[in-house]
Amino acid sequence: MRLLERVGRSFRLTEEGKTLYNRTAGLLEEVSDAAQELTEGRGEPRGRLRVSAPVTFGNAAIGRLAAEFAARYPDVQVEVTVEDHAVDLIADGYDVVIRVNPKPDDELVGRCFFRDRLAVVAAPSLAFPKASTASDPMPSIPAIVGIGMPDSGTWTLRSGEVTQTLYRHAVLRLPNPITIRDAAIVGIGAAILARNFIEEDIAQGRLVCWGEVPERTVEIWILHSSRRLVSSKVAAFVRFLCDVYAEKQVGLNGLPTPGSSAR
Repeated sequence: MRLLERVGRSFRLTEEGKTLYNRTAGLLEEVSDAAQELTEGRGEPRGRLRVSAPVTFGNAAIGRLAAEFAARYPDVQVEVTVEDHAVDLIADGYDVVIRVNPKPDDELVGRCFFRDRLAVVAAPSLAFPKASTASDPMPSIPAIVGIGMPDSGTWTLRSGEVTQTLYRHAVLRLPNPITIRDAAIVGIGAAILARNFIEEDIAQGRLVCWGEVPERTVEIWILHSSRRLVSSKVAAFVRFLCDVYAEKQVGLNGLPTPGSSAR
């Protein structure tokens, strides 16, 4: 199979060559890093660490976290991309990916380092729906939802000892929690968002919490390939995130603290 082709006085990869390179470059780099660690007689993290993070987490935290990790491990060159697209860790050449509520995947293993509750919030200008009556058994509210969500549905929320089900109809669809929060502040509709993400907006009066969503949480995981030996740089980054967020746990009615779960 032809992997290279001549172009004038130079060469370039064919499509087959690009495929082979994308699938093996990371492995070859790991072999090189391991050999360097062994020849120097130590297992200190070193080499390039490629990280993929979702937009909301990336904008809120990844810059500070990457800087603190790089300061602690100066021989590691951290490279972070921020996008909501689910990258292929192996084919795209990433060492770790950070994902929110990931689906089970035999190709990936990792740890949950943060959990949070979900709440229904709205601007103070948007009135909480009236209690249900015989003629109107389920209150209806305008809702801001994520891309791909159905036009209508129900939200069950709890405030204290009171549980209520609301019928919601989508008035706006947006791609991530940042844009959904900003739209909710304008007052066009209610939204479901993580408590930690909107605590400051509630404290400043920009949003009002109508109640929490029972039996649902947000989980943030750091994942890496199950088909590779865990390099010292990946192991160090996993430990670092779990240690940082071990003290940031939001009370979750007895759920284990971040870093105590395994996948």
